[in-house]
Amino acid sequence: MTEAAASPPTSGTHRWVSLMVRDVSVAQRFYGELFGWEFDAGPAQLGPYVRALRDGHPVAGLGELASGVRSTAVSWLPYIATEDVDATAGTIRECGGTVAVGPIEVDQVGRLAIASDVNGAVFGLWQGGPRRSRPFYGPAGTPEWNELITADTSVVSKFYSNVLGYEAVPEPALPEEMDYLTLRLNGRPVASIRGVGARALPPDRGPHWQTYFSVPDVDQALRDVERLGGRALSAPEVSPFGRWAKAADPEGGIFAVVRPPGR
Repeated sequence: MTEAAASPPTSGTHRWVSLMVRDVSVAQRFYGELFGWEFDAGPAQLGPYVRALRDGHPVAGLGELASGVRSTAVSWLPYIATEDVDATAGTIRECGGTVAVGPIEVDQVGRLAIASDVNGAVFGLWQGGPRRSRPFYGPAGTPEWNELITADTSVVSKFYSNVLGYEAVPEPALPEEMDYLTLRLNGRPVASIRGVGARALPPDRGPHWQTYFSVPDVDQALRDVERLGGRALSAPEVSPFGRWAKAADPEGGIFAVVRPPGR
């Protein structure tokens, strides 16, 4: 998120994922070995922060929580593009969401804000470059998809449609009885919302966004997670979107690994 671009990204596309942890060096060792990431320094004004690189390309960010912060659940945060972060922040407030941070300038290359939707799930906004032709969909070790895990999709889908211009539609590849919507932008899928019921939400974080990272072998990835000090949170499952499983890093940050169909 710190590279200049000749043209801004399309509003509503998922631009970046970032994780705030208590010890960034521990997170670097874990994710670096798990996904083959290398790292370089990120924006200094954000505190201890590094960008993760895969094959020389930035794919994610890792930052360190301020000293003394202990109650915040470690969680991956998606950043969603907007052409006017100040206007989008205003719309979030009008639609019942909350803007907790910003909008603020970051290293003179963009503006960001951190907000939460009507159910309390936190996400970021980013105004600036670089432009991506597609949201993620890179090689192994890169973010593949973001999915909102929430109690139900009915109210929160209207929030994201009003704020970011999404069309929220049922996913035809899944059973009709599932509470699952795909968020589309100009006809193209960019993210999804899964309603799991209030009792199934993690008590330490409630509604939250979950990032899926592409891997060549889900079973091996889970073995590596546990070898590196994390935990496998589910057995591998097969869905229309690929073979996947959920895991947690050494600080409890939840993420998913997936091998998409045909890869």
